[in-house]
Amino acid sequence: MQNLDSIGTQIRKLREEAEMPLRKLAALLDIDQSTLSKIERDERRANTQIIEQIAKIFKADKEKLLVAFYSDVVMYEIQDESSFSEILQVAEAKIEYQRTTKKKTK
Repeated sequence: MQNLDSIGTQIRKLREEAEMPLRKLAALLDIDQSTLSKIERDERRANTQIIEQIAKIFKADKEKLLVAFYSDVVMYEIQDESSFSEILQVAEAKIEYQRTTKKKTK
């Protein structure tokens, strides 16, 4: 089953399950506590570097965290569009086309 929690919620859950204070994780990530707090509350976006570091720190599945991260990025961009479903379908088709085209040129 898909995890529909935001990346911020997933980060907070990982941190709390490990009983790690926010200040300690922020220090490990070399970011301010306030920045990490905002990421956990979905008031600020993380980046892939932070996601990869978090996966290493908590020995979490990096791919699942990246899926949560990128799905949040897409969702925030198109959530207010009435044709969001069509946008996702066309984007998926474009990605498949790009992947097959690149394979043929290699």
